[in-house]
Amino acid sequence: MTTLQDLTPRFRHVRLLLARERDHPTGEHEQGYDLLVPLDEEGRLDAAEWKAKQALCRVRHFKAGQDDRIGRLRRKPGGQWYFDYVEGERDDEVGFRLGEERFVTGEYVSIGSNGAMHTYQVARVEKP
Repeated sequence: MTTLQDLTPRFRHVRLLLARERDHPTGEHEQGYDLLVPLDEEGRLDAAEWKAKQALCRVRHFKAGQDDRIGRLRRKPGGQWYFDYVEGERDDEVGFRLGEERFVTGEYVSIGSNGAMHTYQVARVEKP
């Protein structure tokens, strides 16, 4: 069983919340992601740390009225990051240039789900 003691100092808990979009003009605070991921000094995903501690890199997708989905942060050959859930490849969610994005409070990241891209704002970054 993994414990907080297994995490390295680079790991952070990141909360992403759905940003403003047509169906949500003020954003949506009850829809988003909780990530447990290693970040470098600039707030970017740390690929070397991820490679060494892949099993610890968790994703929780939450949305009001739906069950949470739990998965892992994965990386495809070529470097594209995605969220891998238990149900197989059909439910995977792909991050748009996540390797280049900064996970810093107030920044935005885009994640593709079911053929649609959605933008999320980094609401919080903290030590676990």
